[in-house]
Amino acid sequence: MAKKDKKVKKNKEMNTDNLANNKRTDGTAKDEADASEINIVKELVGMVLYMLFVIFAVWFIVHYVGQRTEVSGESMYDTLDDEDNLWVNKWTYHFKDPERFDIVVFPPYDDTSVYYIKRIIGLPGEWIRIDDEGTIYINNEPLEEDYGFETIEPSMIGRADHNIVLGEDEYFVMGDNRNNSLDSRFEEVGNVKRKDLIGKAVFRMWPLSKFGKIE
Repeated sequence: MAKKDKKVKKNKEMNTDNLANNKRTDGTAKDEADASEINIVKELVGMVLYMLFVIFAVWFIVHYVGQRTEVSGESMYDTLDDEDNLWVNKWTYHFKDPERFDIVVFPPYDDTSVYYIKRIIGLPGEWIRIDDEGTIYINNEPLEEDYGFETIEPSMIGRADHNIVLGEDEYFVMGDNRNNSLDSRFEEVGNVKRKDLIGKAVFRMWPLSKFGKIE
């Protein structure tokens, strides 16, 4: 009888140990499941933060740093050609004023569906005129430059046949292909406001044969 009691007691101890082990196993599994859920949440939060950072970085670059622009047409020939891919620096004009002969990008009359690429000829406060021989005058002084592809024909003088006075925030722009360019000489474009200058074209990315800085 004593042996039987001893055996029963031993079985009870074994059952108690098994229950304790099962509880420890269940507790460990639960802890591992909780830890796994926490890791998933951390990964999701990290992914969301990363995506938000990328979106912000792209938005910041496009709006304030620069953008790629493709030339359409021959108005800037022979400096730029049709389908040239350019990098436009939007950053520089936040810190300095546009300068004469900069190649700039701007939308005509707030139409952001299309952008013009032209060269700055006249600066704020100046007056510009083009005579019958195609010479450009700034404040009655002939402009010394050699960017024009050819001499301006009388039919392309436009409204610059008399002095055009620029406001304190206005620029007079022209294409280098002077006889094949719609620019500040014509009412369709007119004087360009400083606020409308998207940026300065500084680099040609394509074609690779012309890769490099734009002058």
